[in-house]
Parts: sequence; C-alpha cells; structure tokens
Amino acid sequence: MRRLIPGLGVALTLLASPALAQDAAVGKLVADYEAWWLAEDPFTAGRLGDKAALGRLPDVTPAADARRKAALEGFSSRLAAVSDAGLSDEAKLNRDLLRWTVDSHLARLSFDDARMPISSDGGFYDTLDYFASTTPVRSREDALAWIARLEAAPKLWRDNVENTRRGVKTGFTQPRTTVEAVIKAIRERMATPPEEDPLLKPLAKLPDTVPAAEQAQMRARARAASDRLRPLRQEFLTFLETEYLPAARKNLGANTLPNGEAYYRYVVADHTTTELSPDQIHELGRSEVARIRARMEVVMKEAGWTGDLAGFIAMLRKEPRFYATSREDLLEKASEIAKRIDDQLPGWFATLPRLPYGVRPVPKEIEAGYTTGRYFQGSPDQGVAGGYMVNTYALDQRPLYELPALTAHEAVPGHHLQIALSQELKGVPAFRREAGVSAFTEGWGLYSEKVAGEMGIYRTPYERFGQLSYEMWRACRLVADTGLHWKGWSVEQAKSCFLENTALAPLNIDVEVARYVSWPGQALAYKVGELTFIRLRDKANTALGERFDIRRFHDAVLLAGPLPMSVLEARVDSWIAAEKART
Repeated sequence: MRRLIPGLGVALTLLASPALAQDAAVGKLVADYEAWWLAEDPFTAGRLGDKAALGRLPDVTPAADARRKAALEGFSSRLAAVSDAGLSDEAKLNRDLLRWTVDSHLARLSFDDARMPISSDGGFYDTLDYFASTTPVRSREDALAWIARLEAAPKLWRDNVENTRRGVKTGFTQPRTTVEAVIKAIRERMATPPEEDPLLKPLAKLPDTVPAAEQAQMRARARAASDRLRPLRQEFLTFLETEYLPAARKNLGANTLPNGEAYYRYVVADHTTTELSPDQIHELGRSEVARIRARMEVVMKEAGWTGDLAGFIAMLRKEPRFYATSREDLLEKASEIAKRIDDQLPGWFATLPRLPYGVRPVPKEIEAGYTTGRYFQGSPDQGVAGGYMVNTYALDQRPLYELPALTAHEAVPGHHLQIALSQELKGVPAFRREAGVSAFTEGWGLYSEKVAGEMGIYRTPYERFGQLSYEMWRACRLVADTGLHWKGWSVEQAKSCFLENTALAPLNIDVEVARYVSWPGQALAYKVGELTFIRLRDKANTALGERFDIRRFHDAVLLAGPLPMSVLEARVDSWIAAEKART
C-alpha cells in the first residue's frame, strides 16, 4: 500500500479544488443548457430518445422567442463568469463551444428571421412530410405520438403564418421568385390524393400487438388530423397569392432587407464561422473558379476531347450514355458506388460508425423542386438508419458522371460517416454532437469528394471531370451568393458562373440558384470549410512527414463533433504536437 507524506493529500486536494470547481461549473452549465434546449426543440429531443417529445412540435411564436432570448442571455452571463483558470482542456472546449452556440442563437434572434419561414428549399409547410418519412412506428406509444404531432400541426401552421404576416408588415420578405416557387410547391402538395397523403405513411403498418379495432381508430384519427390541414394549406396559398406576393421584396439581395447589410454579414459569419467579409469571399470564389477551370481543361483532354470546354460541357449535357434509363437504374448505380466506397473506408478511417445508411429515392411529392441529392440524418436511439437520398425525377438532368462525387458527399465518407460518428461519440455533450456548424459539416462533405478521388472511386476521365464540376459548383457558390446578396446581381448573372464553368444540368442550376436566393449565406459554408480541411491536412502532413497517418488525422478532426473553423485549427495543432511527442 502506498504511503502519503503527511499533509500532502490535503494540499493536493486544496490545489485541485479550484480546477474541479471550474470544471463542475462548466458541466452544470452544459447540463442546464441541454435540458433547456431539448425542451425547446422536440424534433431533436425525439430523435435522441425522448419519447414524450415525439408527440410535440416547437413553439414559434414571438413570445417563445422572447422567452428564449431571456434564457440565452442568462446562459451568456453564466459563461462570462467562467474563467480559463484551472479549466481542463475538455471543459474549456465545452465552454467555448457553448459560448459560440449561445452567441449564434442570440444573434439570429436579434434579426427576428422567424418572420421569413419560407424558402424555395422548404419550410413549415413540408416539415412534417419529412418527419413522416423518417419516423418509425414500432409500438402503440409511437403511433400515438405521431398522431399527437399531427393534431398539434394546425397551431404550428397558424403561428408560422402569423410570423409571415409580421414579415409583410415589416418588409422582411422573400423575393417574388421564391414566393412563386413556394406557391407552386404548395399547389402540388394539395394535388396529392387524401389516401396518398405522406402524413399517413407512419401508420401504414402498425405493430401486431395493437388490436385491429384500435389500429382502425388510430388511422381514423390520423386521417382526421390530416384533413384539418387541407383548409389551412388553402388559406396559406390564398395568403401567399393575395397578400405576400404583392409585398415580396423587389430586389433579390438580402442586403436590401431592413438592416440587410448587417443581416447578410451575420449569416456569412455564422455559416462560415470565419471573419471573412462578403468581398473577401467573392474574390476567393473567383480565384477558385480559375484554379479549378485549369484542372478541368487537363481532364477534358484526358477524355480525348479536342474542342473547347464549352463544347465538352454541351456534349456531356446531352449524350445519352451519361444518363440512367430508369429510376431503378439510377438508384442501383448509386448503390453500387456507395458499396465501392464502403470497401475502401477502413484504409482511410481508423474509426467508423456503427449506424448504417440506405440509398433511397427523394419522395415523389417533393422531388420536382428538390436538389439532386441529400442526406437524411438517422437516429441510433430510434433505430433509424441514415438515408442517402437520390433524386430520380427528370433523369435527363441527373448525369452519371456526377454520381460518384454526389455519393461521396451525401453518404460516405461524407455526411453519413461524419454525422453518424458524431451521434455515437461518448463523453461528448449532446449540444456538441448535434451542433449545426455548416462550415464543418458541408466542408467535410466537399472534402470527402476529394478523398473519394484519392481512394480511386472515379474510374474514368468523365467521372473525374464530374468531381471537378462539383467542386466548381461550390466555388461558383462563393461568387453567386455574394453576388446576389451583396453586389446586387440578377439571377442570370448568378447562373452564368455555373453555366460557363460546370457540367451541371440546367434544372439543377435553376433549383440551386433559387435556393441561394432564398437561403442567403448557407452556400458559402461548403468551399470555405473544404479549403480549411485541406489546408489543415497539408499543415499536418508537412509537420509530421513520414509519421503522418491519414487515418489518425481523420480521427483527430471528426471525433470531437462539428467545430467552428478556428477551434478545428487549434485542435489539429494540438494533435500535431501530440503526434510529434509519440514514441
């Protein structure tokens, strides 16, 4: 048995107490914040296993936002009182990331952007359709929770419509093109036959443990709840056509909104997690466009094309061999690519997620105006796999030479791998695992397209060109988003970068530019984040030389959850130092 020098144990306890107290203060702050946050966000709480939350919907009223503001200001004051002295590295990271999260929420509330709850990419009017496709019903409790959400939906609709009316009164509105896109989407949704309503899908197959008579009662309640939304859709459509459309903002740029320049600077900083100005990002985009275009010229020649880039792109857009012949064909090709990438993952990643993912079609009720692909987050707690969603609408607009890059971005090693790993982290607070850091998540997705190339996934010059076209797409986003929202560009000016420099299908370009118009700043996250990942990897490779291990590097950047770019850089710097110290 070890003997302690008399008094030493007491002395060590006294020395440790301030540090323990500081760490405990941060732990209490995190616990209090998470309890508050999950009470306010039933969608996330339900996905994380809170059964009661599965029957609730969020409160989007101004009164709720005022309550949130007061709570967040309280957390901000408590965070300011926690000094660095005595904090462990992990507690310091938790404090700093919680401060970033709270500040971001407070900044968004200060602009009251709840007044603009519609976009060409979706809104409250299709939120439950999304959850209908991702909500499992395995018990009576699950079924009743879904019905409770449907029965609560009319209030969510009415509150959002009132928020939209506040936007009209205060001049905080979407431009006309976005409103027209939303009107079109709602009309198409209203054309869905009642018996095919996606809101009824979760109850299509109920557990055998629920008696048949009770199943019929549940389905009847769900149909009644769904029916109550139909007149609300019509009322909202009428409001959009008669009140909102005439009040839609005349200019496209977010900087033309009330306090618009400050608002756009905020969304730029929030999505990129950097201090780059809109003008700096615009110039970065132009530089990247020139660099990637030079590389495209090289790969074009590798494909044997002797003409110019415009001719090559025109050929790619119309050549039948580059397009699937059926919806099933496109899904099968996406699935084959996904499995080829799965086969390579262990050589590039030391830690892989347990949660699997599926390859699924984008639901038909939203496919016409939807992006070419997306990732639907799974839930280990609910037993739901991740979903790599492939848009099988308009096959002549879904070129196969882009499919490997799309798969790498949305499935693995992109969104599914990163998000599922984050969900499965142990000892990391939920607010960090679920953090919405666009530059990290979308930057990782774009970086993954590069990694797929290093894995050998792109087998032909056409597929390598498709990857470059996708990278160019994200470079043009820097130019287009800042052009639209800072420099007063038209839609045609914004489209020109994509039409002249990418092989993207015209429909894809139309859908994407419409999204940038209605969702300012988000499109900037991809390239800014990707360039950060590449720069940090190069920095680590240079510093470590032969000791650099790509598998360990990927662990270092992924196994703390999503991080703002400055925090990510500090983490990589610490990892480099630790790697140098390894014997």
